[in-house]
Amino acid sequence: MYTIAVHGGAGRLSRQGLSSAHQQEIHAGLAAAVRAGREILAAGGAALDAAVAAVVVLEECPYFNAGRGGVLNAEGIVQTDASVMTGHDRASGAVGAVTGVRSPVRLARAVMEHSAHVLLVGRGAERFAAEAGLESAPAEWFIVERRRRQWQSTHAIQLDHDPTGTVGAVVLDRRGHLAAAPSTGGMLNKLPGRVGDSACIGAGTWADGRCAISGTGHGERFIEANVAGRIANLVELAGLSLPEATERVVHHELRGDGGVIAVSADGVLSLPFNSGGMLRGFLGPGGEIYTGIWDSVSRARA
Repeated sequence: MYTIAVHGGAGRLSRQGLSSAHQQEIHAGLAAAVRAGREILAAGGAALDAAVAAVVVLEECPYFNAGRGGVLNAEGIVQTDASVMTGHDRASGAVGAVTGVRSPVRLARAVMEHSAHVLLVGRGAERFAAEAGLESAPAEWFIVERRRRQWQSTHAIQLDHDPTGTVGAVVLDRRGHLAAAPSTGGMLNKLPGRVGDSACIGAGTWADGRCAISGTGHGERFIEANVAGRIANLVELAGLSLPEATERVVHHELRGDGGVIAVSADGVLSLPFNSGGMLRGFLGPGGEIYTGIWDSVSRARA
């Protein structure tokens, strides 16, 4: 048994402001990410490999707030955060306030696997990426035109309601191992150096032997509520099921817009959100792919 779910942002998503063509692009991107992870899992691959592969697809897709297509900070630069965590050994790696690294999630994995640290930020993280041989890209590669227009239209710091946002994946592989991996461009017009929940283990991401969790929404509120860690604690210490724990935290404890994707060690998926919508994709029980933006989901083409 294996499964995977991905997210691509959560917030006050307007149906009127999202054209049919844009919806199709979002559904296609989410399905492509799930498909990339499914291919690895079907071949017996590891949860972490599948999670990273899925997130890289979304980082490369210009319709999401991660990697290419991320929101611009106050200086007009795309500055990214990401993390990875594996449940069987609770190993983790994270990066924050990074520029010029084409795949932040791959950098987070490199920190986990090839450094003595959990979190690297800013220039130190960028230097580590170069030493690790990770691919770089010029600043302009990350900026897409609609993000430039969005940045030019306001000077306010705000949660992205483009509608696409933070991306991430949670995975259960055939061995019963779990992994989680979020990646983000953060908040529009954020101060340079701001680090959000996607780089904070226990806030925007968590994985242990019972569950894996990745969050999307207002990062400051996720950090304050320790969302991912709180869900995991409710499962372990309070004996709640994963759906019960995610619903409680997202709908009753999180003081801001957002949602989570989570998977348990027995393959149960939970994808609650307290906002107008959450971009998400996941595997059905027969291996089919479903994607959704608002309350309903639809089956993607094989």
